[in-house]
Amino acid sequence: MGRFSFVPEQASTFAPGVDHLLYFLLAVSVFFTLLIFGAIFYFAIRYRRRSDRELPHPPHSGLTLEIVWTVIPFGLTMVMFTWGAKIFFSESRPPDDAMQVYVVGKQWMWKLEHMEGKREINELHIPLGRPVKLTMTSEDVIHSFFVPAFRTKEDVVPGKYSVTWFQPTKTGKYHLFCAEYCGTNHSHMIGWVYVMEPGDYANWLRGGQQGGSLAEAGAKLFQDLACSNCHHADNSGRCPSLVGVFGSSVKLAGGGTVTADEAYLRESILQPNAKIVAGYQPVMPTFQGLVTEEGVLQLVEYIKSLGTKPAAPASGGPR
Repeated sequence: MGRFSFVPEQASTFAPGVDHLLYFLLAVSVFFTLLIFGAIFYFAIRYRRRSDRELPHPPHSGLTLEIVWTVIPFGLTMVMFTWGAKIFFSESRPPDDAMQVYVVGKQWMWKLEHMEGKREINELHIPLGRPVKLTMTSEDVIHSFFVPAFRTKEDVVPGKYSVTWFQPTKTGKYHLFCAEYCGTNHSHMIGWVYVMEPGDYANWLRGGQQGGSLAEAGAKLFQDLACSNCHHADNSGRCPSLVGVFGSSVKLAGGGTVTADEAYLRESILQPNAKIVAGYQPVMPTFQGLVTEEGVLQLVEYIKSLGTKPAAPASGGPR
């Protein structure tokens, strides 16, 4: 079996906390398993029926005992819940300065793209000590991005974006799996995560073929799809300006607002009539089937790069 380990190697900031919670759950489970089975065997022998004429004694109420075996399990379950919730919320909220990588799951491979335009298949190179945020989607069925050494697992669902993050603490090569059965070759959907020293990662990022950043590729696709014919920067087109729209609050026709995050931008590209911006007509065509998931990610990054909205013109000035 080679070098056996009860748990995978710890290689992220999450790993110690997840393992400590696991050990606590195992300790509680083992303790109560032994206690219950020990009590069963003891009472079965101690209070066995010794004669056919022996009659059982009616039980007497024990309020103290009832309180004890209610309060102790309740306290333990609340400790488990609080501890687990703390880890869950930590893993679901990536820091603002996290390095971003886009991931697309497809039968049966992982396609990954860095912000600088570097692309990988079934491999992910990341620098040591830096938080890494993964924005993920699927082209076909549900997959699950799982790196045991990082204690990170997140479902990758078609039609939406899933987000996870981690911060590696050791250089090395770590297994990447799909943890959701996704078809005939599910077991082949594996890969590797390479954690490198920051200098080595910078050298790797500069090497090889690279076709510009995601935002630059998105700008080219934006022009190729003639999106600029309707989305004018000065809001004079048939569709709203996209300058500074990311992260802003968008008013919708019929009332209500929505935050323009990655999921909203993706929906607006593929299902433009799902949410109509107030003051505009539903004239945008759908690009479902015309743009790949990678193309959608490029368009989203281009829109995110457009900066802040221009200042409103002064009263009485030119419009």
